[in-house]
Amino acid sequence: MLNLRVSSKKQAKIKLALQGCAGSGKTYSALLLAYGLCNDWTKIAIIDSEHGSADLYAHLGAYNVLSLSDNFTPETYIQAIEICEGAGMEVIIIDSISQCWDTLLEYHAGLQGNSFTNWQKVTPRINAFMQKILQSNSHIICTMRCKQDYVLSEKNGKMIPEKVGLKAVMRDGIDYEFTIVFDINMKHQTIASKDRTNLFIGKPDFTITPTTGQIILDWCNDGVNLEMIRSKINSSKTIEELTAIYHQYPEWYQQLTSDFMQKKAALQVQKNQPTINYTPNYIRYGNNAVAASQS
Repeated sequence: MLNLRVSSKKQAKIKLALQGCAGSGKTYSALLLAYGLCNDWTKIAIIDSEHGSADLYAHLGAYNVLSLSDNFTPETYIQAIEICEGAGMEVIIIDSISQCWDTLLEYHAGLQGNSFTNWQKVTPRINAFMQKILQSNSHIICTMRCKQDYVLSEKNGKMIPEKVGLKAVMRDGIDYEFTIVFDINMKHQTIASKDRTNLFIGKPDFTITPTTGQIILDWCNDGVNLEMIRSKINSSKTIEELTAIYHQYPEWYQQLTSDFMQKKAALQVQKNQPTINYTPNYIRYGNNAVAASQS
């Protein structure tokens, strides 16, 4: 059933990507962002596929590391995210997701048969990985390696490759999956190439610090949360009012179904209770008031 509702922003967990060349400071910047998001190093985990680079910054704090030695399949990354979630990590850094894409490209190249058709064996796997990231209840920061990108241009009747900037080593259009995408240059300066929060878009280059994470956290928390809706449910006076709340927040149906049902049952009981209207007839004798029966 389709329902038209008034727009509302619910509290969110940021899904953010950092892209840059080797040595640009992606891992270090991700750690500073993560600390700004949770203010607790012990609640930060790095899923490390970059051969131990996560341990280079251990002096920052006692964050957690989950190393992927030589298995960079989407399924391994999904399992690693689930381990971090189960351990109560508030921020998960995946450093990097480019290794996963490289693994899938090698897998695709080794398949027999039609190359185009074989993508049907690859696409669902990377889609499952991205859905795991997007649906996680933790903040997730992904790093992506970049390579030089080229286009073919015609010069003097010949097609010549020309440099057109950097491109992330990942599936085309991957930036659409993230709320924010930060590009980091070799001077460790950052600019937002995508920003649905409107916090950084159009701003000059800057250096990422924990304050950057705190700014993002404030944006994440500036919305509707579960307890706010639960309070509205409990304070509703009529079934009509409860129904309006139900249709206003369809994204919370699954979590609040029992709350809606219990409140609906209570309102129905209240509605079915008989109402007794009795107004006594008071006859005053001096300072005494005596209730007389109605005639």
